[in-house]
Amino acid sequence: MSNGFIFYRGPSMLDGSPIIAVATGLDRGSRNGKTGGELIQTWILRDDMAPHDAVKTGADAAICGDCPHRGRVEDGRNVARSCYVVPHQAPLSVWRTAQRGVYPVIDPCDAADAFAGRLVRLGSYGDPAAVPADVWACVLACVAGKTGYTHQWRNPTFAALRVFCMASCDTPQDQRDAAAAGWRTFRVRLNGEGLHDREIACPASAEAGAKTSCDACKACGGLTAKARVNIAIIAHGAASKVNAFARLRAA
Repeated sequence: MSNGFIFYRGPSMLDGSPIIAVATGLDRGSRNGKTGGELIQTWILRDDMAPHDAVKTGADAAICGDCPHRGRVEDGRNVARSCYVVPHQAPLSVWRTAQRGVYPVIDPCDAADAFAGRLVRLGSYGDPAAVPADVWACVLACVAGKTGYTHQWRNPTFAALRVFCMASCDTPQDQRDAAAAGWRTFRVRLNGEGLHDREIACPASAEAGAKTSCDACKACGGLTAKARVNIAIIAHGAASKVNAFARLRAA
């Protein structure tokens, strides 16, 4: 098998558009310093257009839903985007490889065998809610650990994802609402903004001293993770993204 495969091809659970879910890094994992080197990456992409084109037109709603970090389309271009993922980099490379037919399409049960005993990141790009929850349940059945985040936690349709995913929260009120709805939470906070009760700084973050990596920590695995506390991290990455997040919070 190649170093990747497609484990879902079908309609988005967000808007019905055609999407694919691709697993990569089966032989080497991620090279990201924060996430570590053992996480299998999963990419949720429009099947019918390149990721950067989807962003420019707003068609990325199929894989990102109502995430506030998508930005908005004005005069044929995206403005106010604060997402840290650059769509014309890794997502475009994965999409092009998929369109060339390099990645085989396999049954989720076979994906479960490939994932067994491994660590999996749900949605390295794209919201896990776009993929049917029963597909995730199948492919994650025998994993050693997982990380996942969804902005769709307010929609009861996606409540089943609480098992696998953290609720992505962008404000203190988001965190309180998501926790009250039974989710474990991952909150992005502004520098100087305090932690809530039962909330800790991400152990892999700079503010926590980067004591570990995501693949070693495994706290962000929803209700099935051993961790019971909620996680928070100070907005980080490129200055433009941090500033865009600050503007989003101020709006």
